Amino acid sequence: MLYDLNTELFYLREEVNFLKDNEGATAYTLPDGLVKKQFMILGEGFVFLILLALGMLQTRKSFRRETNAARQQKNFLLSVTHELKSPVASVKLFLETLRKRELPKEKQDELIQRAIEESNRLDQLIENILVAARIDNHAYSLHQEKLNLSVFTEEFIGKFNASGHPHKVIASVEKNLFVNGDRMALNSVLVNLVENATKYSKGHNEITLQLHKENNHAVLKVKDQGTGIGAEDKSRIFEKFFRAGNEETRHTKGTGLGLYIVKYLVSKHQGTISVHDNISDGGDPKGTTFDIRLKLFSNA
Repeated sequence: MLYDLNTELFYLREEVNFLKDNEGATAYTLPDGLVKKQFMILGEGFVFLILLALGMLQTRKSFRRETNAARQQKNFLLSVTHELKSPVASVKLFLETLRKRELPKEKQDELIQRAIEESNRLDQLIENILVAARIDNHAYSLHQEKLNLSVFTEEFIGKFNASGHPHKVIASVEKNLFVNGDRMALNSVLVNLVENATKYSKGHNEITLQLHKENNHAVLKVKDQGTGIGAEDKSRIFEKFFRAGNEETRHTKGTGLGLYIVKYLVSKHQGTISVHDNISDGGDPKGTTFDIRLKLFSNA
């Protein structure tokens, strides 16, 4: 196209020069038709260059998106391979140890408890993969009912603390807060948030879970005292497969699906979720707070 425009301009100039030579004029004014045609050709060329530049920018953006998606999928495959093999290998080792050795009752109970924890981790991983697949296929549906979120939360905390997990959940739950909720979905939300808190709370064994009423919302907060989340990552932690750092060097367990699922399930309940620094009593940030807001059940 540029070649055609340049060719047409060349012939216009040649026509003008021919007229100048034949009339012997020292100054020559282009006919109105030629002036308009010249501006039209220049305008078309300018528009073409703009469109070309925009196309190149769009191509670059698409390439970067594809590159990021490929990198995240690679990280996911690396992490999920490890996450699937690790608990299976651990459970196998515990069972073989119990079978081959005569151990004291206390040691047997410890190995059995660890095997249960690894089995639960594997179960949660598989559940997250299945839920993510249903979300991607638009096949996830809620079965909502009037739910006493206070009782539901207290039952979850009781089961977690009785499971023998090294971390403990400290509860502060306001009574009789009802929401229109799906039990399975909200259980997945709590499991993923508490598990996420435990993963990043090395050396700090207490997780705080608070539930209270604020205006016409039930506000659920999960707080840890861990390493916290960098400001540059806060806006991306709910993306599918996203995990801070590099999967090949990261030691923290996870697949990058948990918070993605939490965000989706909360939004399906017409709720919101946000993440903030957990501010200690001294005013310094220490860990992370996830803040969920769900509308209270209304009979109207």
